Order: sequence, then C-alpha cells, then structure tokens
Amino acid sequence: MNASEENLPAGYVPPKVWSQKQTYGGVFGTSNRPVSGARYEKALPVGEHPLQLYSQGTPNGQKITIMLEELLAAGHTGAEYDAWLIDIFEGDQFGSGFTAINPNSKIPALVDRSTEPATHVFESGSILVYLAEKFGAFLPTEHRARTEAFNWLMWQVGTAPFVGGGLGHFYAYAPFKIEYAIDRYAMEVKRQLHVLDTHLARHEFLAGDQYTIADIAVWPWQPGSLYGVYNTHEFLNVEEYRHLLRWYRAIAARPAVARGRIVNRTSGGPSEFLRERHSAADLDALFR
Repeated sequence: MNASEENLPAGYVPPKVWSQKQTYGGVFGTSNRPVSGARYEKALPVGEHPLQLYSQGTPNGQKITIMLEELLAAGHTGAEYDAWLIDIFEGDQFGSGFTAINPNSKIPALVDRSTEPATHVFESGSILVYLAEKFGAFLPTEHRARTEAFNWLMWQVGTAPFVGGGLGHFYAYAPFKIEYAIDRYAMEVKRQLHVLDTHLARHEFLAGDQYTIADIAVWPWQPGSLYGVYNTHEFLNVEEYRHLLRWYRAIAARPAVARGRIVNRTSGGPSEFLRERHSAADLDALFR
C-alpha cells in the first residue's frame, strides 16, 4: 500500500508550497486566514474607567478579569475597569479598533488610559505582568519567589497551545475526530497535568506559599478549561490528580475568582455569565 493511502484524507500528500483552501470545517474554519490585519472598520467603545478591557470569557480572558477582581478585592481602587465583549465567534477581533490595540487579533487586550499617551497591552501574560507591576500586587519582590512565579507563568503561556489549540481543537471544535491528533495532544496534556500535580504535592501555590499571577494564569486552563469549554475532564481522568484538584478548588473558592471568571462570558446559567462589566454593581447583582 502506498503510504499516502493511509493519510487522512486517503492519498493526501503535503504540497510543495501550502495555499489556503476556500473553506474549512469546524467552529473557526471560516474565520482563520493566513494574513493579519483589520477586515472591517469598527471603533471600540470606551467607558469611564482608566482601564478598558476588550475580551471574552475564554480561559485567556478569565486570567485578566480574575486579576482585576483580585486587585479590587485587595483594595486597589485604581483597578476599576470596563470589560467590553469581543465575540471571537462573530469575528469582533478583526475590527480596526481592536487590531489597533492587538495586531495579532487575539483576546484579551487592555488599554490603560491613566497614562499619556494611553498604553496598549496585549497577550494575557503581558497584561498580568503589567497589572502586577502597576499595582505592586500578586508578584513577589523577593528574588527566588519572583523568579518562580515567572517560571510558571511562562510555562503556562507555552503549554496553552497544546491544551487549547491542540487537544481542545481536535476534541471539541474540529469537524471530525482524528484519533492520531487527539491521542497526540491528550498525551501531552496528561503530562502537563502530572507536572502540576507533582509540584503542588509539595507547594501550596505554584510559586511556593504565595498566591501570584502564576496561579491566576494557570487556573483557568489546567484544569479549568478541561472542565469547562472543552469538556475533556472525564476523557483525561482529571480526578486522579488530587494535589492539582486541591489547589484548583482552593482558588475557585476565592470570591474574586468567582466574580472574575464569569465576566465577558456569553453562555451558562443566569449567575454564570456577564457579557459586559462596567461597575462592581454589575457583578454584585449576581452574587447577592
């Protein structure tokens, strides 16, 4: 048998030079393109607070709204923010206003209007560091603990493509199931879960005994997204990682996390999503 006959689809051989097909299946098949930049003109709304967040309540988006709610809970009144929904399923990330903030057309993106000129920040890891340094919170100042927090933050940024772009896509969003792709990414995600479980068997939080931006970054993804957007928790037997789940449940119990995780969400029960947030009262109404 010709080796290409075993490919999927049968007979497929990669061309010498790749070119885009007219259409692709799957949830994001019609939105992906090999070029960047705005696809249409659309200005972004601006609220009254210095911090303007443009995002959606995906795992990456949750990182920032959790961080902002934690800052407010810690008494940093300057962290008040407007959270505007950028619906990535509708292509809002390709509007001219959003691409002016993030040329990569990915949520989340933040504008800090308290600076002159306004500061644009994109990539969730960069936003977490920016906010931590701006308010002097959730990032240790001691050398070793600070380095450990950055270690785990960078670890999360590097692993997210395997969880979301890899397993999440092929398990939940692809137009059909491909055993090789799902097995390939499931194995890597299981390894990552074991890395976390092993580390958290000896530490309360990722950077030691302090809750930091590293915990805020990892929590929505592992195992957050595996329970949530991708619904792979049973498939991956997440319950076997007891140290990881101890950490996960402890963070889930934090009031600021409960508030931040629902901001810019577009689905769920009445108390599980809030499309936009412009004041603390918007969330207070859901937590009475």
